[in-house]
Amino acid sequence: MITVLGAGAFGTALAISLSDAGQDVSLWSRDADQVTAMQDRRENAARLPGVAFPDKLTPCATIPAGSGPVLLAVPMQRLRDLILAHGDLLRDRKLVACCKGIELTTTLGPIALLADLMPGNTAAILTGPSFAQDIALGLPTALTLACTDAERGKALQQCLTTRNIRVYRTTDTIGAELGGALKNVIAIAAGAVIGAGLGDSARAALMTRGFAEMQRLALALGAQSETLSGLSGFGDLVLTCTSPQSRNMRFGLSLGRNESFDPSITVEGAATARAALKRAETLDLEMPITSAVVAMLDGKVNLRQAMNMLLSRPLKEE
Repeated sequence: MITVLGAGAFGTALAISLSDAGQDVSLWSRDADQVTAMQDRRENAARLPGVAFPDKLTPCATIPAGSGPVLLAVPMQRLRDLILAHGDLLRDRKLVACCKGIELTTTLGPIALLADLMPGNTAAILTGPSFAQDIALGLPTALTLACTDAERGKALQQCLTTRNIRVYRTTDTIGAELGGALKNVIAIAAGAVIGAGLGDSARAALMTRGFAEMQRLALALGAQSETLSGLSGFGDLVLTCTSPQSRNMRFGLSLGRNESFDPSITVEGAATARAALKRAETLDLEMPITSAVVAMLDGKVNLRQAMNMLLSRPLKEE
């Protein structure tokens, strides 16, 4: 049996796809009322309305025992609290992080955080260009499964591949987790560009230079360049910067339009921008787009001023 911890849109979508493929799946939420509602309605009306649960999907308020994989589908900034609260139940399980981001307080990614809290447990990460609605509706999606233990990675790849999810495998957990995290920062900037009416050409330039920025930090931290050029890096960047389904891009749109944004919506790129900039400063790396995003988040500059900062940088070879 597979257990999915976190009944947000993405966790619910994974649970639907996996159970539709014939596997028994438990979908856990810490909110007992949400669990009751999902049990009664056989859908997650709060997070993914209109998509019926397959028969093999069981919502639950208690983490079930077992030896099957556990997918950690909570926001990055809540992952530590989840592990601290339920670590005894998870210590010997096959853990798969399904969150994208960098912890603000420690600048750790999900794999590094799990290694810190649960030494001896070789965790994996599932990431790549994907929207919850697409997965839940059975639309074709390709993801990357990264695990330093190649044999465990192969077993998880087989287990997590479904009718509509094709899983590719790598041992480069650093590249996979940083690609998924840093692209959210660039997506905020891309959304701001479109929101301010600066056009698709400006967005294309920003995405290209943003990708170079992602590689600069990731390679300095030990990632492999081919990982950043794959699904978990470039692929996810393209999706997140070009579709309003992306929460990070929608947040950027609101910045560019000088509009308020629903504070209940998780925007991983906001915390990740600050954490990534902190990490880059310790390595003496320049990350001008990330710096501009942080300056906008802190209210130090507006979008026009941020663009002027980027456009006035010294000319150089590409």
